[in-house]
Amino acid sequence: MQATSDSTPRDDAIRLLARREYARGELRQRLSAKGHAPDEVESCLHELEQQGLQSDRRFAESFLRSRVARGQGPVKLRAELGQRGIDDAIMREAFEAVADEVDWFELAAQVLARRFAGPGDSPRDRARRERFLAGRGFDFDQLRHAMTHAWDDI
Repeated sequence: MQATSDSTPRDDAIRLLARREYARGELRQRLSAKGHAPDEVESCLHELEQQGLQSDRRFAESFLRSRVARGQGPVKLRAELGQRGIDDAIMREAFEAVADEVDWFELAAQVLARRFAGPGDSPRDRARRERFLAGRGFDFDQLRHAMTHAWDDI
């Protein structure tokens, strides 16, 4: 399949990267969807990486910081980075890079306190709060901590 316009894979990749960081896998998918040949796409991606214009490490750190700001937990973030093609070693490095900036237990408590006025009166209410945190990507220990400490300052 031929690219629909006269643009090169590099032109299209630079246009995408000018808006935000992309993982290599995401760029590969987008460039292939535009009809660029697989060998041209791989060559372009390698060149962009060598020039420092595309970096999975930089993408992973940026992605983590933006999602932490939205109140998402580490379980969900690991899954989403994996879906974007970020390998385990880079994922570990990104989590280490943001480790000084985020306390997952405290984040879970803050997110819960923002969403709910209190711990709930019934088991059904408490289960709803637990499902909310699990859906946000917090693990069991973080969930338990949040359920106990989210409303301490109130």
